Amino acid sequence: MFNVTVLKLRDIVKFLIGILLIFLIVFFIGKNIKKENNVNKDNKVGNNIIAKIENGISAITENSMLQALDQTIPAMSNINEEYKKVAKEDDAENKNILQEMLETQISSIKTVENLEETKQQEKTGEDKSENNSEDEIESNKENTENKVAEAGVKTEVITNNPIKDSSNTQYGNVKIKNETDYNLTEEMLNPDDITIENKNIILFHTHSCESYTSSEKYPYTPTGNYRTTDLNYTVTRVGTELETYLKGYNYNVIHNTDYHDYPAYNGSYTRSLKTVENILQTTPSDIIIDIHRDAIGSRSDYAPTVKIGDEEAAQLMFVIGTNDGGLWHPNWNQNLKFAIKIQQKAEEMYPGLFKTMMLTKSRYNQHTGKYASIIEVGATGNTLDQCLLSMKYLAEVMHEVIQ
Repeated sequence: MFNVTVLKLRDIVKFLIGILLIFLIVFFIGKNIKKENNVNKDNKVGNNIIAKIENGISAITENSMLQALDQTIPAMSNINEEYKKVAKEDDAENKNILQEMLETQISSIKTVENLEETKQQEKTGEDKSENNSEDEIESNKENTENKVAEAGVKTEVITNNPIKDSSNTQYGNVKIKNETDYNLTEEMLNPDDITIENKNIILFHTHSCESYTSSEKYPYTPTGNYRTTDLNYTVTRVGTELETYLKGYNYNVIHNTDYHDYPAYNGSYTRSLKTVENILQTTPSDIIIDIHRDAIGSRSDYAPTVKIGDEEAAQLMFVIGTNDGGLWHPNWNQNLKFAIKIQQKAEEMYPGLFKTMMLTKSRYNQHTGKYASIIEVGATGNTLDQCLLSMKYLAEVMHEVIQ
């Protein structure tokens, strides 16, 4: 009996101590929960604690007081560990917040510095741009001056094995081979009544693959009889040279470099007509030049050449079409007058630069513009070097007429 009574008394004491500890724990937890900033974490911790308390009470009711106390003490340990963990997380979070705030401030400072630097660079860039623009203008002027052909120098035709001149009409210093049935009158030939209002210039090539005699500077492998599909060695390259010189005089130049005679030669004029018509839809132009190479006989020994000063250039030739062949062509007389105007000036500046002009019955797509023409640059015996050089003189002559 005595022993049983004592045992019960120990259990009661343990029970009371357990209850006291539980209340102390609840009080401590409630006080700390109020201090937590993160509600979600508090709820999580509180829920865990409540669950543990319920487990403790359940243990007390279901087990002996001794067992309840044994389970309660580990629960306290777990709760303390959980709070330590939460405290560490909060400290880490606070540190992260402070770090983010510090990085934000540093980033803001850097942003301001970058903005200032950008503004300074933009200002410097504008200054440089202005300087570059001025330098570019001066450079263009210098380049143009270097490219401009010198007028008044000694000029003479030095063609070996020339083809006999067969002109049948002459207007001033311009010789014309008239192959039409028209009787060319003074009124039809006088170019003084034409004015050039549109200074856009279109350059294209109906026979894009026409090439020249290979030279040391411009060697190439032919893909036909004085023809090549490599447009770096054909009349297309000559057109690029003229384009460069004319742009040096501030003309708006559209240079088309499409193939029109490859892979098929037949239909070349039909294809080039479509090209010109497409360009005219966006760039109205009066001056339209189809640049060719003279294909007369494809003779390797025929190289019409003019010596201007110390330079040897390929001779040029205007080919002007008419409506004498039956095709609609209301512009042909204006085209003729423009060609005469250009050739007159060329004879004044560089006599012999142009050969005798040809007036033909064919139209050659020249109905597309008021001042359309074919200009044949050199022949099969000329080198690309000579033909590129001709463009310097042609551009100078055109500039004298168009300005």
